[in-house]
Amino acid sequence: MVQVEVVVIGAGPAGLAVSLNLARAARTVVVCDSNRPRHAVTLRSHGFVTRDGAPPLEFRRMGREEVESYDEAQVWQATVSSIVPEGTGFLVTGTTRAGETVSAQAQHVVLASGLVESFPKIPSLRQYYGTSAHSCMECDGYEYKGSPIALIGETDDVAERAVLLSQWSKDVVLLTNGADVVSDWWQERLAERGIRVDTRAIRDIEGEQGGFLTGVRFEDDDFLPRRGIFVRPTWTPSLAFTAGLDLVTTHDGLLAVDNEGRTSVHGVWAVGDITPPGPEQLMIAAGAGQRMAAMINRTMLGLS
Repeated sequence: MVQVEVVVIGAGPAGLAVSLNLARAARTVVVCDSNRPRHAVTLRSHGFVTRDGAPPLEFRRMGREEVESYDEAQVWQATVSSIVPEGTGFLVTGTTRAGETVSAQAQHVVLASGLVESFPKIPSLRQYYGTSAHSCMECDGYEYKGSPIALIGETDDVAERAVLLSQWSKDVVLLTNGADVVSDWWQERLAERGIRVDTRAIRDIEGEQGGFLTGVRFEDDDFLPRRGIFVRPTWTPSLAFTAGLDLVTTHDGLLAVDNEGRTSVHGVWAVGDITPPGPEQLMIAAGAGQRMAAMINRTMLGLS
């Protein structure tokens, strides 16, 4: 067991930014990370100044090395199993890949564990995810500029997402895979922008070796040629290890936080995708992490 001032759970851009800036404030930090990010298959990330096009896993590797370069910080590749209030702080326990139990006592805990994605049940979708099927159009839409694109989604917001996608292509088809989620009002708005809506059930995604798709096959055997697909997933916060804490969540399961990132439990903070509004681009998450580090440091000095 080690004793530190802050334990950060998760080494995505938010968690790494918190950890780096706390270490630079001479605060002792342990970072626990399972190293199973939801963007592990993504080849390139976009929109982060000076790192546009960098592989996300490379981004994480560089971030871990930067954090570990400080004497005040440690990075553990471990899956956290529990957080238990203890005295005026918390006991965080986890398991390494080798099966070793590790634990740390800290005054503050930062939750930056991210989300788990769930996709429509299409057999080969994962095979193309990260190469020619994506979930973040702000991250990957530009690469399909002027190309035939499909948006697959079964949620109530897919019509709005289709409008956003149409800024990169005039050939966008919204596929709801049998779900009745596009109202008559939205049908008219989409038609005005030249966006087709197809509610037929999808049999599968088809393509070539290397993860490059050629289109969508429907259950009636009709085929829709497409160069790229964007899918609207649903997200579940990765928070099973917080069962021992009485954390307040929003209506969609995200952690409720104040403007500084404080949760409903004193000493527990949350940042990144597990907080409203949900999934964000890397640069936004990193910026939120840097702000949180400053606030935690001020709190520990009695200034906030």
